[in-house]
Amino acid sequence: MHPYPHLYTVQASARPEGDVPVSSAGLPVLATAPPVEFDGPGDRWSPETLLCAAVADCFLLSFRSVARAQKLAWTSLQCEVQGTLDRVEGKTRFTRIVLKAALVVPEGTDRDKALKAVERAEQVCLISNSLVAERHVEGTVSVG
Repeated sequence: MHPYPHLYTVQASARPEGDVPVSSAGLPVLATAPPVEFDGPGDRWSPETLLCAAVADCFLLSFRSVARAQKLAWTSLQCEVQGTLDRVEGKTRFTRIVLKAALVVPEGTDRDKALKAVERAEQVCLISNSLVAERHVEGTVSVG
């Protein structure tokens, strides 16, 4: 890992109508638009869905690291993130993030240890740690 601090740069531009392309060096351009809830088309990534995607992605990558450090064998991990956007004290913000994780482990794996690894991954996720919203993780572990 590179020493801190890390710097991430994204470019975006807009016109009065249409998509807002966001880009970063070496990455594909993403077309974004407001979600349906803000009268957008609903068929593009929005800042709201990108934030929830960042939480999910960070959690999954954090879990890989936690499982590797704990020498935990696992087969797959599915994740769903639900973000609640609300008005609080006159400001629109995410008030709650619920992360639902379904971990599949090989036969003979300690399920309590596996569930603790899921919870630890959420605790160390730098994106989640950067948010002021209430956070909640719902983890399940199954053998398969």
